[in-house]
Amino acid sequence: MNKSKLTLLAGMGAAVLALSVSGTATAGKLEDVLARGKLLVGTGNGNPPWHFADASGQMMGFDVDVAKIVAKGLFGDDTKVEFVIQQSDARIPNIVTDKVDITCQFMTVTAERAQQVNFTIPYYREGVGLLLLSGGKYKSRDEMQAAGSAVTVSVLQNVYAEEMVRYALPEAKVDQYESVDLAYQALNSNRADAVATDMSSLRWFMKQNPGKYLDGGYGWNPQTYSCAVKKGDQDWLNFVDIALREALTGVEFGTYAKSFEQWFGEKPPEPKVGFPLELR
Repeated sequence: MNKSKLTLLAGMGAAVLALSVSGTATAGKLEDVLARGKLLVGTGNGNPPWHFADASGQMMGFDVDVAKIVAKGLFGDDTKVEFVIQQSDARIPNIVTDKVDITCQFMTVTAERAQQVNFTIPYYREGVGLLLLSGGKYKSRDEMQAAGSAVTVSVLQNVYAEEMVRYALPEAKVDQYESVDLAYQALNSNRADAVATDMSSLRWFMKQNPGKYLDGGYGWNPQTYSCAVKKGDQDWLNFVDIALREALTGVEFGTYAKSFEQWFGEKPPEPKVGFPLELR
């Protein structure tokens, strides 16, 4: 073997040894987060029941609780988390540029977004529901459907609003409003028979106002909510998936169920003991 080849091999061996000693050859996001001692979570603010600050400035909401489940899995301590408040349009950029380790911000899973980030397993399925006054003319979507064009539904204004409402109530009159608050005011003043709104908001509103409102008993337009992590680090994605899976189906189910009931006013179904049904 000539001298140049020996020199090249010696250099390669030294590089491999240096990488092995330093650990940088295998270090990834999981190791980085553990070494830092806290989890950086991108989320929003001012959107109950998902993410908002209470009177003392503490972050609250279902997205916040989901992030704390991941922090507890990392450190055995759900307080070892720092929330980075971001706008919705920063959810993907802040992941891609490593400003946050994970985004938990009522983020709808789409195939287009999955080209930019990796999504975790789902932790909630959103949809549209019908909120009614408990003392109103109608008690359910079926009653409103039977009433046909006599029904008025208020909804937040957007290009899909009328089509969305008519999927559930084909003959209803649709009144669009510039804000969610105005749509709710229309219901409270009896200018509308129902509000078409996010199911999570519907449940939160009913939780905050016991006895005042009814769920129309019908949900549609499903959207899957998952957290997002940077592409290219399978170990980190696997870890977050395990932390969330065990909250949904295993040892941390009590934590997840308590949060779900707190924010949405209902208990999720308990995982069945025995054969793991999610593998069927």
